Amino acid sequence: MKNRSYNQYCGLAYALDIIGERWTILIIRELIAGPRRFTDLMDGLPGISTNLLSERLKSLEQQGLIKRHTLPPPAGSTVYELTPLGRGLEKALIELGKWGSQFVPETAEGVALLNAGSYALTLKTFFRPELSQGIDETCELHIDHEVLQVHIRDGELHVRQGSADSPDAVLHTGIDTYLGLLTGRLNPEEAAAQGLARIEGSPEALNRFLNICRIPSDRPAVLSPDPS
Repeated sequence: MKNRSYNQYCGLAYALDIIGERWTILIIRELIAGPRRFTDLMDGLPGISTNLLSERLKSLEQQGLIKRHTLPPPAGSTVYELTPLGRGLEKALIELGKWGSQFVPETAEGVALLNAGSYALTLKTFFRPELSQGIDETCELHIDHEVLQVHIRDGELHVRQGSADSPDAVLHTGIDTYLGLLTGRLNPEEAAAQGLARIEGSPEALNRFLNICRIPSDRPAVLSPDPS
């Protein structure tokens, strides 16, 4: 595989040499919450071909941004995960996602909704550390077929795949309702009353998590160019 380069003496140019190819940044997004199997990555990247995903994974592994290993029995699956070098992109991706959120349409009509793990970076993008001081709580999210644990502690947010040991709140719902809760279009009580969600544990802890990570509704509008 031939590596293309801007061949410029510039940090940004060297960064784009590594992550500037189509799909590469989104593959990194998929690995933010933890290791993924090849099939998991395919599910989280609707539209990518198996050949292209294989090519991108090989390139990222050669560059040292990801590594692969085999899970112990009984799973025995090969998974991909970020290395410390790859995880070093997280802050930059958060800022890029925050900037890009102003272009996201009000509804998801005509575009693909992603898996809950794909939105782990979204939680970090809109996390409000100032609201989480003095809090030490974990929410366990069962969104369709995925399970995530979200731990908020004194201004820090940690999102990982898998169940938590002793979660303060557990939410069972689908991705549509989950995004409705994150954007404030729904509140947990309404979702539960309508049969769209099931809540276990502390409703207050769940509400705190949603408030601290809420996607703002006052994102700046994208203006059309002046026709003149």
